[in-house]
Amino acid sequence: MRARTQDDRRLLRRVAKGDSEAFEQLYRRTSPWLAMRLRLRCADDGLVAEVLQDTYLTVWRAAGSFAAMSPGRDAPGDGAAGWLWTIAARRLVDALRKQGRRLEKPAEVLPTLSVPAAEEDALAGTVGDELGTALAQLAPELRAVLRAMVLDGHTVQETSVLLGIPEGTVKSRARRARNAMREALS
Repeated sequence: MRARTQDDRRLLRRVAKGDSEAFEQLYRRTSPWLAMRLRLRCADDGLVAEVLQDTYLTVWRAAGSFAAMSPGRDAPGDGAAGWLWTIAARRLVDALRKQGRRLEKPAEVLPTLSVPAAEEDALAGTVGDELGTALAQLAPELRAVLRAMVLDGHTVQETSVLLGIPEGTVKSRARRARNAMREALS
């Protein structure tokens, strides 16, 4: 497994230099498991194919950022697989959000309110301000974990790879962030 991880990193470094043969090898090697992981999260084969295509387009364009991120490092968890999955997961979340917007009712079908209710304005301002203040008071490392897990929808393992920290640290920071938010909002 370690040799495969090193091979994938070498291929990505070659892709970063514009080597299309290395890109083909990387695609043949990684696309089956990546497609399988995406299918576990999305039953729409068309959407999975679209996300896979977007992922590898991003890989071709951004391989240099991976090469710069891990120049010759051999530590576990810094491999190409984690980087590829992070890109694919983000593309899937984006595609699902986009699809969800398409499934919403068109604006002309929805009732239009000329002026929002005063209670809604007051509540939105209060909750928004309180939430924003609570988030701003969090330590940057706690905010990063919350952003990855809540806003981006990553799992603990994916967040660990994304942030380069152990899974246990992700869990403890998520718990600390939730507790801090609960206290600030109570």
